Amino acid sequence: MDRLSLFLTLMTGSVITGALTIIFFASGWYAWQAIAWAAGIGFLAAWPVARLISRRIKKQDPSFPDRDPGWVPDPKAPEV
Repeated sequence: MDRLSLFLTLMTGSVITGALTIIFFASGWYAWQAIAWAAGIGFLAAWPVARLISRRIKKQDPSFPDRDPGWVPDPKAPEV
């Protein structure tokens, strides 16, 4: 897991929840269940969507090192 996906999780969750709420209300479903379904789907889909967006951003960035960090961090690497 990377830090970029953690920041994107908050944004993607609210975007997915808001879009689904608008879709449910536009289709005429005015009930608390519509908001609950939208919030549940947004909560469950937020992290996977944020991870996909993060991987795509990092793949398209030419200055990002394209390598697998592995299980054990490099002892010579600087602290974050």
